[in-house]
Amino acid sequence: QVQLVESGGGLVQPGGSLRLSCAASGFTFSNYAMSWYRQAPGKQRELVAAITSGGSTNYADSVKGRFTVSRDNGKKLVYLQMNSLKPEDTAMYYCNGRMIISRTFDYWGQGTQVTVSS
Repeated sequence: QVQLVESGGGLVQPGGSLRLSCAASGFTFSNYAMSWYRQAPGKQRELVAAITSGGSTNYADSVKGRFTVSRDNGKKLVYLQMNSLKPEDTAMYYCNGRMIISRTFDYWGQGTQVTVSS
């Protein structure tokens, strides 16, 4: 059974930091690109950061220099280190695993809430 379970969300003051974790099971984690998306109320889900199976990363312009995505293939974990948080970072954050071969394999977690507020 495929599972992606996010953790680490919470309430933080502007300028603070959080580290999100996503624990994967039920698929060959090392073969998958892993991403973090977020969705704020009334807005579309957007890509925040991604890391390929080979370790290459890319980021949304809005988080470059503040967020860092990383992965531990041995532990089947992907992380999102979020620094210098802003109120506009408030959203539900989702973990995604994707692999495209003959078809697309696409898995989602349930999300973890991040709220940045004083």
